[in-house]
Amino acid sequence: MRRSIPWVFIILSLGISRCSNPVGEHHPEWKKYFDDNRVTGCIEIFDILHSKFIDYNPDRCAQRFIPASTFKICNSLIALETKTIADTSTVLKWDSVMRNVPSWNQDQSMSQAFRNSSVWYYQQIARKIRQDRYAQYFNLLHYGNRNPAGAVDSFWLTGDLRISADEQIEFLKNLYTEQLPISRKSQQLVKGIMLLETDSTYSLSGKTGWAVVNDEDVAGKISGKKNIGWFVGWVKKKDNVFVFALNIESPQPAPDNFGEARRKITMQCLRDAGIIP
Repeated sequence: MRRSIPWVFIILSLGISRCSNPVGEHHPEWKKYFDDNRVTGCIEIFDILHSKFIDYNPDRCAQRFIPASTFKICNSLIALETKTIADTSTVLKWDSVMRNVPSWNQDQSMSQAFRNSSVWYYQQIARKIRQDRYAQYFNLLHYGNRNPAGAVDSFWLTGDLRISADEQIEFLKNLYTEQLPISRKSQQLVKGIMLLETDSTYSLSGKTGWAVVNDEDVAGKISGKKNIGWFVGWVKKKDNVFVFALNIESPQPAPDNFGEARRKITMQCLRDAGIIP
């Protein structure tokens, strides 16, 4: 009977709180993928059609971490909604500062900056938006802990903003279904720049993130630095969509494969769950 109901109506009526929808599929055996890549972490997948969670390490999925460049999804929405940027083809002029990522060292549009994860582009945007408007939009969008404290052009990398995998899933589900309380145009434009790959069986959209933060114990004592990594997004497959959020960490310095591990582990889990071939 469930499959006879158009999935779009199911989407519109969803709330994905674990308290209200405890249906889940847990995979403790996925720990091997994190161990093989010398990281700890979690992954959460939300099956929209069946309102079901598929996860590894759900306790960590409820913990908040700095969003790093996954914030570019939210930042793009706010930039478009406030008309700080006209559209995703809007080009900003490079400041001529040579950075260690060659693709950053050029003028670029928002779609290029999103794909290249160009920090300077989004820093220029942030200085124009200002902290007070970020605070307003975080409350409107229910984004993480809603705290933009820190330098206005880097609070998502070094400030107090935090978000959990659970909250990433909720935010992305609402973005995919265009249920965020902002214009559909802004949501559709950002969904467009999130597309990573597509083939005859599925399409993959998302954004990675990576930040180095203080490693603190429960008492707040700093023992060093650690790496926080993300890969968040969704897989569209036939008549269903699977929203995912992977979070990993490792001590500093990070293992050589830390950047690759974010997507690698995610794809392994998506395959095990039968979502991608």
